[in-house]
Amino acid sequence: MKITFKVNGRFYEEEIDPTFRLIDVLREKLGLTGTKEGCGEGECGSCTVIFDGAAVCSCLVLAPQLEGKEIYTVESLGEDGQLEALQEAFIKNGAVQCGYCTPGMLMSAKALLMKNPNPSEMEIRTAISGNLCRCTGYNQIVRAVKEVAGCTN
Repeated sequence: MKITFKVNGRFYEEEIDPTFRLIDVLREKLGLTGTKEGCGEGECGSCTVIFDGAAVCSCLVLAPQLEGKEIYTVESLGEDGQLEALQEAFIKNGAVQCGYCTPGMLMSAKALLMKNPNPSEMEIRTAISGNLCRCTGYNQIVRAVKEVAGCTN
């Protein structure tokens, strides 16, 4: 089936197998391999992308649902080889260890900051609650997001 959608600011019109999931389209059709697949069941958050403004697990979105939608992946962060402030804060605060959860964690945090540029710590923790990280203990991630947000609460 032919589907028209936008990824990282670029329009695509692709012939896609309707049984593909969004993660399959991103990785296999578009070559955007920053999005990682962990569980394939929407439990780990490794494959999180921003889908029409909301953080979603790309393993749970079927290809036909892409029609007319706008998607942002971890490849959308930064510009001209320069890291975005959120990525820099993750590095500075030790929020990146093995790195497998990092793309999804970054996109969950980015989705939150797009809606609420000054979230509370509880709002940050809620926003990343769908992302499992076995390495950092989450405090470094929360600290990184707070730093970028310039949190005062």
